[in-house]
Order: sequence, then structure tokens, then C-alpha cells
Amino acid sequence: MKTRLLSNMYDFECRLFRSVNRHFDQKILNFYFRNITHLGGAIITITVCLCLMFFTKGNVQTTSIASGLSLLLSHLPVAMVKKLYPRKRPYIALVETKVPANPLEDHSFPSGHTTAIFSVIIPFILFMPQFALILLPVAISVGLSRMYLGLHYPSDVLAGCLLGSSAGFVSYTICHEILYKAFFNLSMNIKIETH
Repeated sequence: MKTRLLSNMYDFECRLFRSVNRHFDQKILNFYFRNITHLGGAIITITVCLCLMFFTKGNVQTTSIASGLSLLLSHLPVAMVKKLYPRKRPYIALVETKVPANPLEDHSFPSGHTTAIFSVIIPFILFMPQFALILLPVAISVGLSRMYLGLHYPSDVLAGCLLGSSAGFVSYTICHEILYKAFFNLSMNIKIETH
């Protein structure tokens, strides 16, 4: 019974994966997904976090610190899970998967790019909810790009989304709680000294 359920879930996942990957040869989608996927890569996510940390002030700087912390925290479990659960990438496991030249060869689960983009954007969405209209479609596009390019199953992307979002929420809460308390204590000490 359990084996049959897992088999049915895998079949459903493969159908979902193929429904995205089958559009691989469309020119506009190719351009879009091949470029937006890099927003979840290490170079861009780390660079954005560092630039915002060093070149902004106040709450934006605090939020960027939370994003950087989230990126770090989220990738520790990604590295561990990839070693513990060595899932082959779909282009290796499924025939007729369309994939670009020189694809990644490490393990598939979870999606590191999806984890990274969600871990970076969630603190900013929590701090400035109005940016969700821009940031969420970008993050979802990065996740879809991983399937479109034949590199990840839907469950890899979903796990990355959940992992990155969780790390983002925890990091944002920790950073703003610590800095709020530090600011509150500082302002209280200033009031006491002036009286």
C-alpha cells in the first residue's frame, strides 16, 4: 500500500515536471528562464545581501542582515540533505528530459537556487509587504526555471521554497527582535540619564 502510494506520487510528480519541461524549446520562455534562474545562484544572492548590508542603513540594513543570515542558515541543511538523500536529477533519471548544455551533476533534492531566492526575499517581504507583488513572482519564476531547465523535480523546488521561507522568517524575527531590544534598551537608558 505504502509503495503504491509513493509510486503514484512519483508518477504525478513526473507528469508535473514534464508539463513544465516540455516547453523547453520555446524561444521567449528559453530566454526568460535561462536568465532568471541565475537570480537564485550564489553569486547574485550573496552579492545582493552584501551590497545591501554595506550600503544601506536602518531597517533596510537590518533586513539585509536577516537575508544574509537566512541564506547561510538555509544552505547548511541543503548541503546535508543533498549528501543524505542522493536523488538523481530528472534529466538523468527521466528519458526525453530537455536540458541545457553542461547541466549540474550534483544531487537534486532540495533545489539550492529556490532555497536561496526564498531565503533572501522573505525578510524583505516581512519588512515591506508591498514588495511581495514583485519579489514573490521573481522567486516563483526561479523555482519554475529549475524544472523548465530539467534540473529539479517539483518536490525539490517545493522543499527549497519551504526551507528558504522558514529560514527567512526565523532570521527576520531574530534580527529585528535583537535590534529592537537593543534600541529599546538604549533609548530607555538615555531617558533615565536625562532625568
